[in-house]
Amino acid sequence: MMQSPAPPTSAETGRWDGRAIVLVGLMGVGKSTVGRRLANRLALPFVDADHEIEAAAGMTISEIFAEYGEAYFRDGERRVIARLIDGTPKIIATGGGAFVNDDTRALILEQALAVWLDADPDVLVERVKRRNTRPLLRNRDPGTVLRELAAARNPLYALAPIRVASNNAPHDATVRAILEAIGR
Repeated sequence: MMQSPAPPTSAETGRWDGRAIVLVGLMGVGKSTVGRRLANRLALPFVDADHEIEAAAGMTISEIFAEYGEAYFRDGERRVIARLIDGTPKIIATGGGAFVNDDTRALILEQALAVWLDADPDVLVERVKRRNTRPLLRNRDPGTVLRELAAARNPLYALAPIRVASNNAPHDATVRAILEAIGR
């Protein structure tokens, strides 16, 4: 008896197949805000990976960076995201550097549907100026940092099967664009 081929995965089609949807992109692009609204529209749970990391560590991300460094943080981030991607449908917002880690990116691409929220660095500068808790911006010019991060990270974010612009449009417009892109 001939077996049917396995159905294509979300990474192959860019369509949502019921697995976790993981939002990736630079800091300030709106992953948490858009993620909450997307979860509400799809009647799914929303999880902010950064909040989960802080809860697991018992300290803020800034404190983790200051005390243990970025490599330590990224390892913990990978473990938390692996726990969150458990085969159940949900929306997960990641930190800006999560998808840059090879192991974390592979996990997301294999077990979830990655959606890259993309925005011009100049737009992001205006957004991140509202919060001074971002460790990568400490004592540095946000515009310079965001342009450097975009140059380094955007080629990796581009590996996500879905890319949605998140510039100056209202968050609900970004949610609608994601819903359209995933076939909902």
